[in-house]
This record gives sequence, structure tokens and C-alpha cells, in this order.
Amino acid sequence: MSSSNANRLSAAGLLVTMGIVYGDIGTSPLYVMSAIIGEHAISKDLVYGGISCIFWTLTFQSTLKYILLTLTADNKGEGGIFSLYALVQRRGKWLFWPAMIGAGTLMCDGMITPPISVSSAIEGLRVFNEDIPVIPIVIAILTLLFIFQRYGTKLVGKTFGPIMLVWFVMLGTLGMLQIVNHPEILAAVNPQYAYNLLTTHPGGFWLLGAVFLCTTGAEALYSDLGHAGRSNIQVSWILVKITLLLNYMGQGAWLMGQEHLDGRNPFYSIVPEWFLIPGIIIATCAAIIASQALITGSFTLISEAINLNFWPKVATKYPTEQKGQLYIPSVNWLLYAGCIGVVLFFEEAKRMEAAYGFFITITMMMTTILLTYYLEYKRHWPAWLVGSLFAVFITIEFSFFIANILKLKEAWMMLIVYLVLIHVMWITYMYRKMSNYFLQFEDLDQYVGTLRELSADKSVPKFATHLVFLTKANFNHQVEKKIMESILSKTPKRADIYWFVHVDRTNDPYAREYDVEELSNDLVIKVNIRLGFRVQPRVHNFFNFIVDEMVAKGQIDLKAKPEPYSKYNDEHDFKFVVLEKFLSADNELNVRDSFITNAYIALKHVSLSDIDAWGLEESDTVLEKVPLVVNPAQRVSLKRTDRPI
Repeated sequence: MSSSNANRLSAAGLLVTMGIVYGDIGTSPLYVMSAIIGEHAISKDLVYGGISCIFWTLTFQSTLKYILLTLTADNKGEGGIFSLYALVQRRGKWLFWPAMIGAGTLMCDGMITPPISVSSAIEGLRVFNEDIPVIPIVIAILTLLFIFQRYGTKLVGKTFGPIMLVWFVMLGTLGMLQIVNHPEILAAVNPQYAYNLLTTHPGGFWLLGAVFLCTTGAEALYSDLGHAGRSNIQVSWILVKITLLLNYMGQGAWLMGQEHLDGRNPFYSIVPEWFLIPGIIIATCAAIIASQALITGSFTLISEAINLNFWPKVATKYPTEQKGQLYIPSVNWLLYAGCIGVVLFFEEAKRMEAAYGFFITITMMMTTILLTYYLEYKRHWPAWLVGSLFAVFITIEFSFFIANILKLKEAWMMLIVYLVLIHVMWITYMYRKMSNYFLQFEDLDQYVGTLRELSADKSVPKFATHLVFLTKANFNHQVEKKIMESILSKTPKRADIYWFVHVDRTNDPYAREYDVEELSNDLVIKVNIRLGFRVQPRVHNFFNFIVDEMVAKGQIDLKAKPEPYSKYNDEHDFKFVVLEKFLSADNELNVRDSFITNAYIALKHVSLSDIDAWGLEESDTVLEKVPLVVNPAQRVSLKRTDRPI
């Protein structure tokens, strides 16, 4: 979606937005009030204070931070933590840390949201039978959901909007039916109730861990900016927030007539008995939509991470022609394993709450850091205003973070998963940075004469008519030293035309541009391809397009067939050469560098080859291994001790 489209408002856009943006935050009424009340005795301070905290959390975090501020940080219409990082990465090399940490926590959220949403919905069946087997039903639903991913979600996506609209109307209606019985609950918007709960109620501050669950989907409001558009999100949020608050207040009104929960869920308790079955069905559909949104968001997140060198290159498929619709098999089954692990480990939704929320507080703090840089350096807001906003948001989020720390004693399994994800990102990023640091570039101009002589030397067997190298050199007249060694060392690679192709990742998510410079007429050509971080690097197809366009414009002549092949056929061959680094034995690495390189090599075994990662054809590509020397070992010496013969 272009930047201009990010502000386009339409009825259809509003309906689509309902279906793809609010699944996570929209299903929070299923478990938030239940988590806040827990085993506590029900009192006015607890109920009113809890709802007051929810109201002001949705106001400050969801509305002010994300709806009004973060959504303005669109990268050519795209959102999400990596889009935000792409906008500010030049402001500090260390900013990769908040981007990486925030992305890791979002992946963990993708493993927790489906189980807790689906479990919360299915547990409504226990109203009819306490012994109903919830876990097998949840696992069956999640299994079908993840199997379906390979076929794309375009068809189902058309129904998401209407279903979520029905869901939100149901939320608001159920809430209002209870509010009329206890209208005093509307006074809970008074912040005094929130203050009293947090400062005077026993253990009140730690209830923030449960309160935070009401805004866990706020990050999705920004991540889905490119799919929905800023105006559609901002306008539809008005209805969504009102219905959410009505439902929370309705649950609060019902709670005021109770003494203890006794294991009951306030959400299903306010559903009329005659509407329980339809309500559970609608809730389950909303939970599945929430799960789908997190799964799709995880695919997009990892796709961006791959292109920004935060994740190993893995297979990415496009099940439909819809823009942004992609499927990453390895991520799909990683999420599936995580979701099933969560279901089996925690068993019940109320226990899953222990793992829920902690990781998203970290994501939100990381977004706050990046947003601060964006507002000051990109929007040029006054430092005092940016500093004030940062202080407000970081104070709120750090309070939630502290309150959620207690959950770690029950959520240690997810912490291990998170640490693994972070290490994969860190290793991938640091290895790329480390290997690039030792790149040596040469001036191509000094090799033109040698290449022309080699190209004309018929005593050397021809390697290919057109020889194509992928280069990391940003400047047109430069190329890696290893590439020139590949051409000239050992058996020289003779060709008629030498192509050097450089692929540059831009901050524009969907950029597809190129330029060409002939460094030596009909001998050395440099091609620069600029791709957005959401564009799949199908270099073979892009290169063919560039060559065809150059032929059509008369910039290159492919008609005359050079020797020696014209005797047998009239086809020109384009041979790609990919240089793949391996860790040379001639290294003396410290502990850190050794860990990074060995771990990256291990990751390479489960990731795509460079040929597949760059979208090249194996039949037209040669993979050539070159040694990576990070820290050359000291020169060895041996003492010669010849013996008399």
C-alpha cells in the first residue's frame, strides 16, 4: 500500500480492518476481568478499580500511543517494528537491539495468542459440562488452522470483517444489557478508582499484570498498517473501543452482584442462557481470526527480518496473488509447535495468562524507544515534547513490565523459547556484520584491460558467454577482491561480457528499481537493483527482465553469437557465480567470534542455500566456496632436522 493509500477511508476498508486488525485486542474480554478478579473477594474497589485501569490503559496505550502517534510512523504506508526500525536505523547503530528484542517478543506472542484465545472460547462449553475435553478440541482447531496456512487466507479473509463486526456488536450489546441493571458502573472511568486499587488494595499494583492483557493487541494496530490503512484503523477504533469498554463495564456490573467468581468466567456469565451456544460459536470464530492475524503477522515479520539480515534465509511461498500474502513453512511449523507446547504445558486459559503479557510489554518498550527517535529526527518534534511523551509511555510500560515479572516463575518455558529466538536473530545479524567488516574491495577500472585481454584470449576455454557475479559493492566502480580472484586465479574464467549485480535493500517496503552502467563498452557492466525489504529477491527473474529491456532499447546486442558455440546453437548462456564463505582453518577466533561463526554455520544447515535465497536457477549457477578469514592465525614455524642418509 502506498503512502497515499494509508489515509484512504472507505466503508469496505473499515470492514476489512475489523477483520484483520482487532482479533487480538478484540478477544481480550474473554479473559481480562477473570484474570483481574481471580480468587479475590469481589468488592467495589476491586471491580471499579480494575475497569478504571482498563479504561485508562486503552486510552493511553492503545489510543494515544498507537492510534494517534505510532500510526503516523508509516514507511511508505507500511507499519510494524521493522518498518519503524528501517526509518530510524541511521540514527544509531545500537538501534538494531530494540528492533531485534521487540521482534523476538512478537514471535512469542504469536505462540501464545492462538492457544489462549481459542482455549478461552472453547472453555465456555464447560457451562454445559464441566468435564468436556477442552485440550483435544483446542489442539484440533489449532492443527487445522496451521495446516490451512499453506493454501493462503484470501478466501477466509473475506469473511473476517463481517464476523468481527458481529463479535463487536455482540460485545457491546451484552455489556449494555448488564449496565442498565447497575448504571453506577459508568463512574469507573474516574481515575481515582484506578489510583486507589494500585495504592491501597492488597496486592493492587501486581494486578497490573492482568490489566495489561486488555491492550496486548495494540502492537497489531501498527503492524497491520499496510494491510488496512491509517484512517481505516483510526476510525474503526472508535467503535471497537466503545464496544470493548461496554463489555468490560457490563462484566463489572454483573460482578457487583457476586461475592466470588468460584471458577466462573464473567464473560460467559453475562451471556443469556438461550444465546450461549451461538455466543460460544461467535467467540470461537473471533478467537480463530485473532490467531490467524498473529500467524500472518509472524510470516510478515520474519520475511522482513530475512531481508534486513535478522533471520536466516528460509523458504518463502506465495499461495495467492494477493499483495502481502505469504507463507513461510518453517515459521508456520515453529509457531505450531510452540502453540501446542503452550496448550499442553498450561492446559487452561487462566494458566496461560501467566505467559501472556510479559513479552508484549517488552515489545511496547522497544517500540517506544524507536518511536522517540522517529518523532524527534523524522518529524522534528521539540525535544521537550518527545521527552515528555517518552517519560509517560516508558513509565506506564515499565510498571506493566514489573507487574508481569512475577509471571516468569510460571512462564519459564516461554522465556527459553524467547532466548532461542533472540539468539538466532543476534547470530544472524552479527555474522553478517562481522563478515562484511572483512570485505576487501578493488577498483574495477584497474582490471578492465586484463579482462579485455582475457576475453579475447581464445587459448583459454570459455567459461560462459555472459558471466554474472553478485556483489556487495555499493559503488559502481568497485567489486570484492574475492570476485576478481575468482575470475583471474587458478583457471581464469573467460567470458564475452562480465556482469556485476548489486542488490540493495531500501527503506521503501515495495521498491523495485534498477540502474545500469557500462564500465567498459560490451565488456564490463554494473547493475544495481534496489528492492524494498518486503520484496522477495528473485534475482534471476529481475536480471532477465533487465537484459530484455536493454536489448529492446538497443543498449546491448545479443544477436551475434560469439565463438565457439555458434557452430552448434544460437543461444547465449548466462552463468551466475555465487561465492559462499566457509570458515577458514587459518583463524584464531576469540570465544565470542567462534560462537557466532559456528552457530551461524549450524543455522545454514536448516536454511536456504544462497542460490535459492537469491532466487537463482541452479542449472545456470555455479556455487564457489571462498575462505572467510576473521582473525588470521599466527604464522607457524617448524625446526628442520634432516638426518644423514
